[in-house]
Amino acid sequence: MTLALRVPEELSARVPAEQRGPGLDRDAVRLLVSRGTEVAHHTFAELPRLLRAGDLLVVNTSATLAAAVDGWVGHARVVVHFSTRGDDGRWAVELREPDGRGTTRARAGGPAGSEVCLPAGVRLVLEEPLGGRSERLWWARVDGPGIPGLLREHGRPIRYAYTERDQPLSVYQTVFALPSADGAGSAEMPSAARPFTARLVAELVSRGVQFAPVTLHTGVASAEAHEPPYPERFAVPEASARLIGAAKAGGGRVLAVGTTAVRAVESAVDADGAVRARAGWTELVVTPERGVRVVDGLLTGLHEPEASHLLMLEAVAGRAAVERGYRAALQGRYLWHEFGDLHLVLP
Repeated sequence: MTLALRVPEELSARVPAEQRGPGLDRDAVRLLVSRGTEVAHHTFAELPRLLRAGDLLVVNTSATLAAAVDGWVGHARVVVHFSTRGDDGRWAVELREPDGRGTTRARAGGPAGSEVCLPAGVRLVLEEPLGGRSERLWWARVDGPGIPGLLREHGRPIRYAYTERDQPLSVYQTVFALPSADGAGSAEMPSAARPFTARLVAELVSRGVQFAPVTLHTGVASAEAHEPPYPERFAVPEASARLIGAAKAGGGRVLAVGTTAVRAVESAVDADGAVRARAGWTELVVTPERGVRVVDGLLTGLHEPEASHLLMLEAVAGRAAVERGYRAALQGRYLWHEFGDLHLVLP
């Protein structure tokens, strides 16, 4: 799906909400609410009053990694974005060039056999493009100490040019994030959950809204190349599968917090339409043709008009609703990207 919209540069959220003024918290963002083609404007702090007892929010517990590390290819400086760890110990990585302003720009990938020198004696050897669909991400063999330790000691959060400055890793962790025992996590923050605070979660629970945790470790964003999502590791626990089933049976709405939560839940649906406990890799791409089988609504950030995420929104809400919502967001001067405003799509 491509929308004929241009997002002005000034609508990029350059800093987190809590840094925009005294007394602000993460929930000090705006919330566009779509019900079909009708839209309404709210603040995120109003979310508890927009939901109802029996609703279930599916949240991603993946922690964000400090996934950007400086390195060298020969005499050339590069920044390595660590995306996904494979079952064979290799990592899917993207090599980018420093842009002189503290962020990076795209760089041609490969070729096979290229060596990347990193801190702590770690060396990467690029072996093959990921999936063979483009040469932006490559599978790399790791020589030297483990990558989780390298990221803890020498990594920083992935940052793009529309943001103002580097931020500590804590800024990129959601209230739902749980560190994995094996050091796995997301290359980029599951950002739809960022505006939630402990206070807001408590208020939702007090009003009868439930939470079902799932995990999907997301790789680097693909908006630049307009690529479909790559395979990602996910897990839907037994307890969450039961909560989803109970909510559906009781007439509650299953609302996914972020496109990652949609991908995880929809990857765990059996032929009979029930969600089962499941873990592994998902290659599912949710499109209007495939549709959604479990999710009734979606809380998500605002994505670039050509991002593959919009196909998922169209699958949940329909094309007319997505187009109306995005035009309203532009007219209302909503802020885009991971520190920006939110869009709640309700049935």
